[in-house]
Amino acid sequence: MSGQIQTVLGGTTAGDLGRTLMHEHLVIGYPGWEADTLRPGLTRDEILAKGVDRIEEMKAEGITAMIDPCPNDLGRDVELMAEVAQRTGFHLICATGLYKQEEGGAAYWKFRGGFAPQVDAMAELFIREIEDGVGDTGIRAGIIKVATGRGKITDYEKTILEAAAKASVATGTPITTHTDHGTMGDEQQRILTAGGVPAHQIVIGHSCGTSDHDYHLRIARGGSYLGFDRFGLDFMQPDTERVASLLKLLEAGAGDRVVVSHDSVWCWRGSPVPDPAVFEAMQQTWNPLHFTRRIVPLLREGGASDEQIERLLVENPRRYFEAQELPALS
Repeated sequence: MSGQIQTVLGGTTAGDLGRTLMHEHLVIGYPGWEADTLRPGLTRDEILAKGVDRIEEMKAEGITAMIDPCPNDLGRDVELMAEVAQRTGFHLICATGLYKQEEGGAAYWKFRGGFAPQVDAMAELFIREIEDGVGDTGIRAGIIKVATGRGKITDYEKTILEAAAKASVATGTPITTHTDHGTMGDEQQRILTAGGVPAHQIVIGHSCGTSDHDYHLRIARGGSYLGFDRFGLDFMQPDTERVASLLKLLEAGAGDRVVVSHDSVWCWRGSPVPDPAVFEAMQQTWNPLHFTRRIVPLLREGGASDEQIERLLVENPRRYFEAQELPALS
Protein backbone atom coordinates (compact mmCIF):
# COMPACT_ATOMS: atom_id res chain seq x y z
CA MET A 1 0.00 0.00 0.00
CA SER A 2 2.29 2.76 -1.25
CA GLY A 3 -0.26 5.40 -2.17
CA GLN A 4 2.21 6.77 -4.72
CA ILE A 5 0.50 7.81 -7.94
CA GLN A 6 1.53 9.45 -11.18
CA THR A 7 -0.04 12.66 -12.46
CA VAL A 8 0.79 14.42 -15.71
CA LEU A 9 3.04 16.75 -13.71
CA GLY A 10 4.83 14.00 -11.79
CA GLY A 11 4.40 11.89 -8.71
CA THR A 12 2.18 12.59 -5.73
CA THR A 13 0.32 10.58 -3.11
CA ALA A 14 -3.26 9.39 -3.11
CA GLY A 15 -3.84 11.32 0.09
CA ASP A 16 -3.10 14.56 -1.73
CA LEU A 17 -5.85 14.12 -4.32
CA GLY A 18 -8.82 15.36 -2.31
CA ARG A 19 -12.21 15.44 -4.02
CA THR A 20 -11.71 13.43 -7.20
CA LEU A 21 -13.82 12.91 -10.30
CA MET A 22 -12.80 9.56 -11.74
CA HIS A 23 -13.80 9.84 -15.41
CA GLU A 24 -13.82 13.10 -17.40
CA HIS A 25 -12.32 14.09 -20.77
CA LEU A 26 -10.63 17.29 -21.89
CA VAL A 27 -10.86 16.20 -25.53
CA ILE A 28 -11.92 13.13 -27.53
CA GLY A 29 -11.18 12.30 -31.15
CA TYR A 30 -12.77 9.24 -32.68
CA PRO A 31 -10.47 7.45 -35.15
CA GLY A 32 -11.13 8.95 -38.57
CA TRP A 33 -11.75 12.49 -37.38
CA GLU A 34 -8.66 13.70 -39.22
CA ALA A 35 -10.20 12.56 -42.53
CA ASP A 36 -12.96 15.19 -42.21
CA THR A 37 -10.87 18.10 -43.48
CA LEU A 38 -13.97 20.26 -43.88
CA ARG A 39 -14.65 20.14 -40.14
CA PRO A 40 -11.38 20.06 -38.20
CA GLY A 41 -12.99 21.24 -34.98
CA LEU A 42 -11.36 23.45 -32.35
CA THR A 43 -7.74 24.56 -32.45
CA ARG A 44 -5.31 23.42 -29.78
CA ASP A 45 -5.36 26.87 -28.17
CA GLU A 46 -9.17 26.78 -28.03
CA ILE A 47 -9.12 23.33 -26.43
CA LEU A 48 -6.50 24.49 -23.94
CA ALA A 49 -8.54 27.55 -22.96
CA LYS A 50 -11.70 25.47 -22.53
CA GLY A 51 -9.83 22.96 -20.36
CA VAL A 52 -8.41 25.67 -18.11
CA ASP A 53 -11.82 27.32 -17.73
CA ARG A 54 -13.52 24.02 -16.85
CA ILE A 55 -10.95 23.08 -14.25
CA GLU A 56 -11.11 26.52 -12.62
CA GLU A 57 -14.87 25.98 -12.31
CA MET A 58 -14.25 22.57 -10.75
CA LYS A 59 -11.78 24.02 -8.26
CA ALA A 60 -14.36 26.61 -7.23
CA GLU A 61 -16.74 23.70 -6.59
CA GLY A 62 -14.18 21.99 -4.34
CA ILE A 63 -12.94 19.41 -6.85
CA THR A 64 -9.16 19.09 -6.69
CA ALA A 65 -8.32 16.09 -8.94
CA MET A 66 -9.61 14.09 -11.88
CA ILE A 67 -8.78 11.16 -14.11
CA ASP A 68 -8.84 11.69 -17.86
CA PRO A 69 -8.87 8.04 -18.97
CA CYS A 70 -8.68 8.80 -22.68
CA PRO A 71 -6.99 5.75 -24.27
CA ASN A 72 -4.19 5.98 -26.82
CA ASP A 73 -6.50 5.59 -29.82
CA LEU A 74 -9.15 8.19 -28.92
CA GLY A 75 -7.37 11.50 -29.50
CA ARG A 76 -5.30 11.50 -26.31
CA ASP A 77 -2.95 14.48 -25.88
CA VAL A 78 -0.91 14.17 -22.69
CA GLU A 79 1.07 17.37 -23.33
CA LEU A 80 -2.20 19.30 -23.52
CA MET A 81 -3.27 17.72 -20.23
CA ALA A 82 0.04 18.68 -18.64
CA GLU A 83 -0.26 22.28 -19.80
CA VAL A 84 -3.80 22.53 -18.40
CA ALA A 85 -2.63 21.02 -15.10
CA GLN A 86 0.33 23.39 -14.95
CA ARG A 87 -1.82 26.47 -15.52
CA THR A 88 -4.41 25.45 -12.93
CA GLY A 89 -2.36 23.71 -10.24
CA PHE A 90 -4.68 20.73 -10.54
CA HIS A 91 -4.08 16.98 -10.07
CA LEU A 92 -4.74 15.35 -13.45
CA ILE A 93 -4.02 11.68 -14.16
CA CYS A 94 -3.77 10.35 -17.71
CA ALA A 95 -4.15 6.80 -18.99
CA THR A 96 -2.50 4.29 -21.24
CA GLY A 97 -4.72 1.75 -22.96
CA LEU A 98 -6.91 0.99 -25.94
CA TYR A 99 -10.60 1.46 -26.68
CA LYS A 100 -13.29 -1.02 -27.68
CA GLN A 101 -13.26 -2.63 -31.12
CA GLU A 102 -16.24 -0.79 -32.58
CA GLU A 103 -14.98 2.75 -31.96
CA GLY A 104 -11.24 2.45 -31.31
CA GLY A 105 -8.08 1.86 -33.31
CA ALA A 106 -8.69 -1.81 -34.01
CA ALA A 107 -7.65 -1.68 -37.67
CA TYR A 108 -3.98 -1.07 -36.83
CA TRP A 109 -3.74 -3.78 -34.20
CA LYS A 110 -5.75 -6.33 -36.19
CA PHE A 111 -3.47 -5.81 -39.21
CA ARG A 112 -0.43 -6.17 -36.96
CA GLY A 113 -1.99 -9.26 -35.46
CA GLY A 114 -1.87 -10.95 -38.86
CA PHE A 115 1.87 -11.37 -38.34
CA ALA A 116 2.06 -12.25 -34.63
CA PRO A 117 -0.11 -12.30 -31.48
CA GLN A 118 -0.46 -8.81 -30.02
CA VAL A 119 -0.94 -9.36 -26.27
CA ASP A 120 2.74 -8.91 -25.48
CA ALA A 121 3.13 -5.95 -27.87
CA MET A 122 0.21 -4.14 -26.27
CA ALA A 123 1.45 -4.94 -22.76
CA GLU A 124 4.91 -3.65 -23.68
CA LEU A 125 3.34 -0.38 -24.86
CA PHE A 126 1.32 0.07 -21.69
CA ILE A 127 4.30 -0.71 -19.44
CA ARG A 128 6.57 1.68 -21.33
CA GLU A 129 4.05 4.52 -21.02
CA ILE A 130 3.67 3.84 -17.30
CA GLU A 131 7.36 3.51 -16.48
CA ASP A 132 9.06 5.85 -18.97
CA GLY A 133 6.35 8.10 -20.37
CA VAL A 134 4.25 8.56 -23.49
CA GLY A 135 6.51 8.75 -26.54
CA ASP A 136 9.29 11.21 -25.83
CA THR A 137 7.17 13.48 -23.59
CA GLY A 138 8.33 12.02 -20.27
CA ILE A 139 4.69 12.22 -19.11
CA ARG A 140 3.80 8.95 -17.41
CA ALA A 141 0.40 7.31 -17.32
CA GLY A 142 -1.07 6.68 -13.88
CA ILE A 143 -3.88 4.32 -14.86
CA ILE A 144 -4.72 1.73 -17.55
CA LYS A 145 -7.92 2.07 -19.61
CA VAL A 146 -9.73 -0.80 -21.35
CA ALA A 147 -13.14 -1.05 -22.98
CA THR A 148 -15.71 -3.53 -24.26
CA GLY A 149 -18.89 -3.19 -26.30
CA ARG A 150 -22.49 -4.02 -25.53
CA GLY A 151 -23.38 -7.56 -24.55
CA LYS A 152 -20.18 -9.22 -25.81
CA ILE A 153 -16.42 -9.10 -25.40
CA THR A 154 -14.78 -9.59 -28.79
CA ASP A 155 -11.53 -11.49 -29.26
CA TYR A 156 -9.78 -8.17 -29.94
CA GLU A 157 -11.15 -6.65 -26.72
CA LYS A 158 -10.14 -9.75 -24.76
CA THR A 159 -6.60 -9.32 -26.09
CA ILE A 160 -6.56 -5.76 -24.73
CA LEU A 161 -7.88 -6.92 -21.34
CA GLU A 162 -5.20 -9.60 -21.13
CA ALA A 163 -2.49 -7.10 -22.11
CA ALA A 164 -3.77 -4.65 -19.51
CA ALA A 165 -3.63 -7.36 -16.86
CA LYS A 166 -0.01 -8.12 -17.74
CA ALA A 167 0.90 -4.44 -17.54
CA SER A 168 -0.98 -3.92 -14.29
CA VAL A 169 0.68 -6.90 -12.60
CA ALA A 170 4.12 -5.79 -13.83
CA THR A 171 3.77 -2.19 -12.64
CA GLY A 172 1.12 -2.21 -9.90
CA THR A 173 -0.94 0.29 -11.91
CA PRO A 174 -4.73 0.17 -11.45
CA ILE A 175 -7.23 -0.35 -14.26
CA THR A 176 -10.41 1.50 -15.17
CA THR A 177 -12.86 0.21 -17.76
CA HIS A 178 -15.56 1.27 -20.19
CA THR A 179 -18.75 -0.78 -20.45
CA ASP A 180 -21.76 -0.24 -22.70
CA HIS A 181 -25.27 -0.08 -21.21
CA GLY A 182 -24.12 -1.74 -18.00
CA THR A 183 -23.08 -5.01 -19.60
CA MET A 184 -19.99 -7.24 -19.40
CA GLY A 185 -18.55 -5.60 -16.30
CA ASP A 186 -18.61 -8.84 -14.35
CA GLU A 187 -16.88 -10.62 -17.25
CA GLN A 188 -14.27 -7.85 -17.44
CA GLN A 189 -13.67 -8.39 -13.73
CA ARG A 190 -13.30 -12.15 -14.27
CA ILE A 191 -10.77 -11.80 -17.11
CA LEU A 192 -8.68 -9.16 -15.34
CA THR A 193 -8.54 -10.99 -12.01
CA ALA A 194 -7.75 -14.25 -13.81
CA GLY A 195 -4.77 -12.37 -15.24
CA GLY A 196 -3.57 -11.61 -11.71
CA VAL A 197 -4.98 -8.11 -11.15
CA PRO A 198 -6.29 -7.65 -7.59
CA ALA A 199 -10.03 -6.96 -7.78
CA HIS A 200 -9.67 -3.80 -5.68
CA GLN A 201 -7.41 -2.28 -8.33
CA ILE A 202 -10.22 -2.33 -10.89
CA VAL A 203 -12.98 0.21 -11.51
CA ILE A 204 -15.76 -1.23 -13.66
CA GLY A 205 -16.77 1.93 -15.47
CA HIS A 206 -20.25 3.08 -16.49
CA SER A 207 -21.86 0.56 -14.15
CA CYS A 208 -24.65 3.12 -13.80
CA GLY A 209 -25.68 2.23 -17.36
CA THR A 210 -28.05 -0.31 -15.83
CA SER A 211 -30.39 -0.40 -12.85
CA ASP A 212 -29.75 -4.13 -12.33
CA HIS A 213 -28.96 -4.29 -8.62
CA ASP A 214 -27.88 -7.93 -8.82
CA TYR A 215 -25.33 -7.02 -11.50
CA HIS A 216 -23.99 -4.23 -9.31
CA LEU A 217 -23.74 -6.52 -6.30
CA ARG A 218 -21.93 -9.24 -8.26
CA ILE A 219 -19.18 -6.77 -9.11
CA ALA A 220 -19.16 -5.24 -5.63
CA ARG A 221 -18.97 -8.65 -3.94
CA GLY A 222 -16.18 -9.53 -6.34
CA GLY A 223 -14.15 -6.80 -4.66
CA SER A 224 -13.97 -4.14 -7.38
CA TYR A 225 -15.19 -0.54 -7.58
CA LEU A 226 -18.32 0.44 -9.48
CA GLY A 227 -18.04 3.52 -11.65
CA PHE A 228 -21.21 5.59 -11.35
CA ASP A 229 -19.57 7.92 -13.79
CA ARG A 230 -22.10 9.03 -16.38
CA PHE A 231 -24.23 11.43 -14.38
CA GLY A 232 -25.76 14.00 -16.70
CA LEU A 233 -26.16 11.65 -19.69
CA ASP A 234 -29.92 11.38 -19.32
CA PHE A 235 -30.51 10.22 -22.87
CA MET A 236 -28.54 7.04 -22.07
CA GLN A 237 -29.95 6.41 -18.59
CA PRO A 238 -32.03 8.87 -16.54
CA ASP A 239 -30.22 10.35 -13.56
CA THR A 240 -33.23 9.46 -11.44
CA GLU A 241 -32.44 5.78 -12.07
CA ARG A 242 -28.73 6.30 -11.40
CA VAL A 243 -29.54 7.98 -8.09
CA ALA A 244 -31.97 5.22 -7.10
CA SER A 245 -29.40 2.53 -7.94
CA LEU A 246 -26.69 4.32 -6.00
CA LEU A 247 -28.93 4.71 -2.96
CA LYS A 248 -29.65 0.95 -3.06
CA LEU A 249 -25.92 0.26 -3.05
CA LEU A 250 -25.42 2.59 -0.09
CA GLU A 251 -28.21 0.78 1.75
CA ALA A 252 -26.55 -2.56 0.92
CA GLY A 253 -23.32 -1.41 2.55
CA ALA A 254 -21.45 -1.06 -0.75
CA GLY A 255 -20.81 2.66 -0.49
CA ASP A 256 -17.11 1.99 0.07
CA ARG A 257 -16.74 0.68 -3.50
CA VAL A 258 -18.42 3.29 -5.70
CA VAL A 259 -16.69 6.21 -7.45
CA VAL A 260 -18.46 9.00 -9.30
CA SER A 261 -18.05 11.19 -12.37
CA HIS A 262 -19.78 12.20 -15.63
CA ASP A 263 -17.67 10.95 -18.58
CA SER A 264 -18.11 14.48 -19.87
CA VAL A 265 -16.33 15.49 -23.07
CA TRP A 266 -15.34 19.16 -23.08
CA CYS A 267 -14.02 19.33 -26.65
CA TRP A 268 -14.07 17.18 -29.77
CA ARG A 269 -11.53 16.68 -32.50
CA GLY A 270 -13.41 17.11 -35.74
CA SER A 271 -17.17 17.58 -35.51
CA PRO A 272 -18.79 14.24 -34.57
CA VAL A 273 -21.84 16.15 -33.26
CA PRO A 274 -22.83 18.06 -36.43
CA ASP A 275 -25.03 20.67 -34.75
CA PRO A 276 -23.13 22.76 -32.16
CA ALA A 277 -26.43 23.66 -30.52
CA VAL A 278 -27.05 20.00 -29.70
CA PHE A 279 -23.68 19.70 -27.98
CA GLU A 280 -24.27 22.93 -26.06
CA ALA A 281 -27.65 21.63 -24.88
CA MET A 282 -26.07 18.37 -23.71
CA GLN A 283 -23.50 20.28 -21.71
CA GLN A 284 -26.17 21.91 -19.55
CA THR A 285 -26.11 18.75 -17.43
CA TRP A 286 -23.25 16.75 -18.98
CA ASN A 287 -20.50 18.68 -17.27
CA PRO A 288 -18.14 18.12 -14.30
CA LEU A 289 -20.17 20.34 -11.94
CA HIS A 290 -23.39 18.36 -12.30
CA PHE A 291 -22.77 15.83 -9.52
CA THR A 292 -22.00 18.32 -6.78
CA ARG A 293 -24.66 20.83 -7.85
CA ARG A 294 -27.61 18.62 -8.79
CA ILE A 295 -26.99 14.98 -7.84
CA VAL A 296 -25.77 15.52 -4.28
CA PRO A 297 -29.08 17.21 -3.26
CA LEU A 298 -31.00 14.25 -4.73
CA LEU A 299 -28.85 11.78 -2.78
CA ARG A 300 -29.47 13.74 0.42
CA GLU A 301 -33.21 13.72 -0.25
CA GLY A 302 -32.95 9.95 -0.68
CA GLY A 303 -31.36 9.55 2.74
CA ALA A 304 -27.64 9.58 1.95
CA SER A 305 -25.51 11.25 4.59
CA ASP A 306 -22.85 13.85 3.92
CA GLU A 307 -20.28 11.33 5.14
CA GLN A 308 -21.44 8.76 2.57
CA ILE A 309 -21.34 11.34 -0.22
CA GLU A 310 -17.88 12.57 0.74
CA ARG A 311 -16.66 8.97 0.76
CA LEU A 312 -17.62 8.66 -2.92
CA LEU A 313 -15.51 11.70 -3.80
CA VAL A 314 -12.53 11.46 -1.46
CA GLU A 315 -12.04 8.21 0.47
CA ASN A 316 -12.89 5.74 -2.28
CA PRO A 317 -10.55 7.23 -4.92
CA ARG A 318 -7.82 7.45 -2.29
CA ARG A 319 -8.18 3.81 -1.22
CA TYR A 320 -8.33 2.68 -4.86
CA PHE A 321 -5.00 4.34 -5.63
CA GLU A 322 -3.55 3.09 -2.35
CA ALA A 323 -4.46 -0.46 -3.48
CA GLN A 324 -6.31 -1.16 -0.24
CA GLU A 325 -8.20 -4.45 -0.36
CA LEU A 326 -11.94 -4.03 0.10
CA PRO A 327 -13.63 -5.94 2.93
CA ALA A 328 -16.00 -8.79 2.13
CA LEU A 329 -19.54 -7.69 1.29
CA SER A 330 -22.38 -9.93 2.43
